Amino acid sequence: MDIEKEILEIKERNQKVEADKSWELSFARRIAISLFTYVVAEAWFLIIHEPNSWAKAFVPVVGYILSTLSLRTIRNLWMKIYEK
Repeated sequence: MDIEKEILEIKERNQKVEADKSWELSFARRIAISLFTYVVAEAWFLIIHEPNSWAKAFVPVVGYILSTLSLRTIRNLWMKIYEK
C-alpha cells in the first residue's frame, strides 16, 4: 500500500473518531436523549392512566441530566486514583 494513501486513511478515520467523540460529549445529544426519555415516560404514564403524568415523566429526565453532570467529576476522581 502506498504510504500517502495510508496516511490519508488514518486522517479520515481520525476525523470520524473526533466527530463521534464530539457528538458523545455534545449538549445536543443530551437534549435529544432527555426529550426521547420524556416522551417515552409520558407515553407509558398515559397508557397506565397515571395522574400528573406530565410532571412525573420529568423524574427519569432529571436523573439522566444529573448523572451526565456528575459523571465528569466521578471520572476525574477515578483518573486521579488510577494514575497513582
